Parts: sequence; C-alpha cells; structure tokens
Amino acid sequence: MKSKPTRTTRRRRTGPVATLWGAGPLTRIMLVATVVLSLFPIYWMLVVATRTNDAVGSVPPPVTPGGELGRNLARLFGNDQAHFALGLANSAVAATAVTASTLLFATLAGFAFAKLRFRGRNALLLVMLATMMVPVQMGVIPLYMLMAEIGWTGELKAVIVPFLVTGFGVFMMRQYTMQAVPDELIEAARMDGCSTFRIYWSVVLPVLRPAIAVLGLFTFMQTWNEFIWPLAVLDPDNPTVQYSLNLLNGAHYTDYSLMFTGTAVATLPLLVVFLLFGRQIIGGIMDGALKA
Repeated sequence: MKSKPTRTTRRRRTGPVATLWGAGPLTRIMLVATVVLSLFPIYWMLVVATRTNDAVGSVPPPVTPGGELGRNLARLFGNDQAHFALGLANSAVAATAVTASTLLFATLAGFAFAKLRFRGRNALLLVMLATMMVPVQMGVIPLYMLMAEIGWTGELKAVIVPFLVTGFGVFMMRQYTMQAVPDELIEAARMDGCSTFRIYWSVVLPVLRPAIAVLGLFTFMQTWNEFIWPLAVLDPDNPTVQYSLNLLNGAHYTDYSLMFTGTAVATLPLLVVFLLFGRQIIGGIMDGALKA
C-alpha cells in the first residue's frame, strides 16, 4: 500500500537555488561574510548621514541611524558654496547623454567592424584599439587646451562631447556581435530585402540587449563618478555632483555628516539604475561568461 505524500515533502530545487543550498557550510559563511563586508560601508555612510558631526569621533561609534537626516539634507541643498542640486542635475544630464550616445555609436561601429566588409576595416580597428592604450590622465592637458580654444571651459558640453563614444564600448560590441549574431541570420535578412540599417535595427540590436545593458551601466557609472575632468574644465558655479562633493570639504574643517549625506544622495541614482536593470545586467555578464 502506497503512502500518501505528506506536507513536509520538500520540492526538488533546481537552478541557482539548488547550487546555493547544495553548497557546504564554509561556502555559505564566506558568502554571508562577503555580503556583510560589502554592505557595511554603505550602511555606515547612512548612519553618519542621519547624525551630527560628533558621531564620527565618538567612542564607541554609533551603529544605528539617528534623527538628523532632514536637517542634514536641508543644509546640503541650502549650501551656497557647493550648488549640490545643480551638480545633481548636471551629472544626470551628462551621464544620460554620454550613455545614450555611447550605446548608439558603439553598437553601430561594433556591428560594422564585426559583420561588414569594407576597405581599411582592420586599420581603423587598430586605431580604435590604440586609443584604449592611452591613459585618460595623459589627455587632460591637451583636451583642456582644446576646450579653452573653442571657448567651452566652464560649460557642461565640455564634459559631454569628448566622451560621446569610447574605444572600449566599440570593442566590446564588436566582440559580442561576432559571437551572438550568426552570419546566416544577416544573409537571410538581406535576401528578404532589408537594408543595412534595417538589419542593424531589427536583427542585430535586439540580440545585443544584454551587452547594451552591461555597457550602459558601466558608462553611466563612469560618467556619474568622473571627478578629474570636471574639476579641470568646469568652475564652482557650474559643477557636477562629484565636484559638488569636493566643494563640501572645507579648508580648515570637515563636516563629515554633510559630506556623507551628499555621498548618500549621490549614490541613490546608481542604486536605482541597478535595481531597474539589474536582471538584464547580470544576465548579460553571465551570457558573456558562458560564451567566452
């Protein structure tokens, strides 16, 4: 006589959950420790942002949030020296414009280098790769001289225009297009009468979505966190968010609660972007790892 299944019968786990539950206790402990060590700096930043400046030097340090967040936010956005609200707006405009432009030009150039045959393709590819070998710091002075010559110093377009496309983005899209888009698919589209741009828009671009998500996140984060170039080309009255954070640091006194509040506010857009596109980003990274 067969026994009836009880409620305590466990369902068979599959996928990543099964891998996690099948791991040993040491692996679980290491994973938990890694998560705690990674999240603690963010948590400590929020703790200091909700307290007064005295909390930084107190012994033992506080580990729970306080009730000064509203006051710190009012001081942050009311600071006439840092122009923090303007810095947030400028960074949002610059990061969005650079990300959109990089994705457009990188996918177009990557598709051309990977699937189109034209004279000088290999030479142009070598020139593009050579731009990746030059450190960004080496180009600050000549690029600043160019911005000064055309009168763009102090203006936001000086932060946007020089970075509308990157060699890394083109190379990444070229490699992904070569692996993800078969030549037979492009030939079939040509036989159906599609133009080259129609093939790019309707056939290639949907396949590149995982790589676009990864490159978009990296580009947005890099532009949002850029500090050296805005510091060189902009002025304190028209800063980006990282420049504004630098302006919060006084010459003789550092208000840590104010700086940590600004850092927390500046981190929120990056967290929102990751939460919105995190699944596609992780999927794109894993897909690239499997194809490699």
